[in-house]
Amino acid sequence: MANIVELKVNLHCDECIRKILKAIKKIEDIETYDVDTQLNKVTVTGNVTEEQVIRVLQKVRKTAVKWDQDNQTLYLN
Repeated sequence: MANIVELKVNLHCDECIRKILKAIKKIEDIETYDVDTQLNKVTVTGNVTEEQVIRVLQKVRKTAVKWDQDNQTLYLN
């Protein structure tokens, strides 16, 4: 069964978004991914963990934190 990983990431410019997409595409066992620039939200589904996606984004110097569905606040792990 696929996991759904939802993260809050600062998506302030096209170059940042390109780096994020390139990094996400390299993750093994992903099924789908989505970047919502209005919400600053990255969603990845597949056989991945939240930690895996956060680590990949950190490699491209992006800070990612867990998305809180209820009130869209940030929780740092």
